[in-house]
Formats: sequence, structure tokens, C-alpha cells
Amino acid sequence: MSLFPLSASPRHRPPAGLLAGPPQVVAVLRLLPGLALTACAMAVAQWAGRALPGVSPAVVAVVLGVALGSLTTPPAVFGAGLRFASRRLLRLAIVVLGLQVALPEVLALGWRPLALVAVSTVCTFALTRWIGPRMGVSPRRSLLIATGVSVCGAAAVAAMHEVADGDDDDVAGAVGVVVLYGSAALVVLPVVARLAGLSPYGLGLWAGASVHEVAQVAAIGATAGGGVLACAVMVKLARVALLAPLVAFTSLTLRRPACDRSRDRSGVRRPPLVPLFVLGFLAAVAVRSLGVVPVGVVEIVPQVTALSLAAALFALGTGVDLRTLARGGRSLALGGLATAVIGAISLIGVLAIG
Repeated sequence: MSLFPLSASPRHRPPAGLLAGPPQVVAVLRLLPGLALTACAMAVAQWAGRALPGVSPAVVAVVLGVALGSLTTPPAVFGAGLRFASRRLLRLAIVVLGLQVALPEVLALGWRPLALVAVSTVCTFALTRWIGPRMGVSPRRSLLIATGVSVCGAAAVAAMHEVADGDDDDVAGAVGVVVLYGSAALVVLPVVARLAGLSPYGLGLWAGASVHEVAQVAAIGATAGGGVLACAVMVKLARVALLAPLVAFTSLTLRRPACDRSRDRSGVRRPPLVPLFVLGFLAAVAVRSLGVVPVGVVEIVPQVTALSLAAALFALGTGVDLRTLARGGRSLALGGLATAVIGAISLIGVLAIG
């Protein structure tokens, strides 16, 4: 189900005189209702994120969007603003996310933790994409689940959605999977860590290398104490740094055949195969790594990212049919398998590192 078109119904069209004026002014006026609705949802999501430890505003936002889109049909006047939020604000969120990643700090972890992150992420991503269609999950949804579980939860799902050409139900299904199993990790990981005899450092390393959402990783680190938080978050940011190459690689593999066929028929120059927002993410990482970003900006980057991502996911969620999502038992099974894979590989690596 797509977001609601402005021309869906004559009774939802604003009076002609209301939108009279220069085209730029008309375009802005069309955005205002949808953006106002999105702002209200963001406020609720921010409040819930502060009240519920380990739950990110992005997760709350997509739940609100799905609930709204499933229980009612918002008037078409909201459509332009929702489309703006689901596209432009999504790309902004991914670019700003790059300002959280400082490569010198990530590299300071040492080659062993970084190798663990790379192996667990790539293996989980590849295995989930391969096994998903064999379990009856569509290739596009399998791709989104693979990205969300292996990299960084809802943000990764939203970024990959930009190049995967899936529908909004796929996004909601993948986000639901990473929320479910990431939330379960808040309880399971500390218990298993104690049984396995992991040190606080080992728990932080395991959480950062295997748990889906940044907020969930931070929650485990904050409650475990013993310096776990800094270790867990830094390892998690090392996984976030893999988002751009994974999205760029996937974009290349998905679009190249279509572009080749299009160029053969028309001679038109093929479009860029690496999305601009991925290049923006890499540029943001470079700027942060050079140390030229003011401290005050660095401190507010997580909040800006959370707000932008929450807005985008709320808008995407409004286009979801919950009845279709409820039939996603195979998606839940695939998400559980992917979570088990990344958890097992990461734990073996942590035990090997000692």
C-alpha cells in the first residue's frame, strides 16, 4: 500500500483558492498538514523513548504510523507532507547518522573486535538474504530483515528501503522483527553472558556486535555497569560504519542489470548506482573523523538523527496494512534465525578474543 495520493478523492482536495499563488508557496502549503501530523507523532515518540529504556523513538514512530494507517484512512491532504517525510527526512537521517561515527575511535578498538564485527555482520547479512526466499519470504523483505539484524536496526532498514524497491509493508515487517528480537536481547544477553562467564568488557563487545538497535545496545551497557556502555556503543558504531558499503554494494547488484538493459534500448546514460545519501553518509563520517565538527554539534547529533528517522518511519508506517503484516509468520522466523546467527557468531568471537 502506498502513501495517500493528493488526488485520491475530490472531497479531500483543498479549495482552489486556498492554494492559489506562486508555485513555490503552493508546494510549501501542501506539505504543512502532513508535516504537522508527523511533528505530533514525533513528539509522542520522543516522550515514549525517554519513558521506556531501550526503546528508540524510531520504533515508537513506526508503530504509531502503522496504527494510524491500519485503523483509518487519513485525508489525502496529508499525503504530500508524508511523502516528503518518508523520502527527504529519511535521507537526512542517514546522512546525519554518519556524524556519530569517528573512524579513529572505532579503529582504537583494535583489529580483533573489528574483525569480529565484520565477520558477524557480513555472514549474517549474506545468510539471511540467501535463506529468506527458501523459507518463503520475499527477496526484498529478506534483504530488509538481513540489513536490520546485521547492521543497525530500523535505521538500516530504512536506508536499504531506499534502494530495495520494496513496499511499506516490507519496511514495517522488517522493523517489527528487529524490534521484537532486539527487545528480547535486553533480557537474554545479560543472562547468557553470566552463564558463559563473560567479563563486563566481553558483554559490551557481544552486545555491540549482535544487538540490533543502538538504543538497545546502550540500555544493556548502562544497566550492566563496569564500563560496559562505552565499549558496547563503540562496537555498535563500528557496525553502523558498515551501513554505507552494504547499501552501496546492494544498489550495484540490484540496479546494474536493469540499467544495462535500459541503456541498450535507448542509449541513455545510466543513472548513478550509488545513492547520493550514501555518499552523504560517507562524507559525514569523514568530517567527523577529521575532528572538525564542534563538540556542541556532536552532542546533539544523536537527537537530530532520532528525530529525522522517527519522522521518516512514521510516514512510511502510515502506508502499511496491518492485516498484511499480521500474516508475516515466516518473516518472524527468518528474523529469529538471523538474530541467532549473529548472536552465535559474535559470542564465539568474544570467547575467542577472551
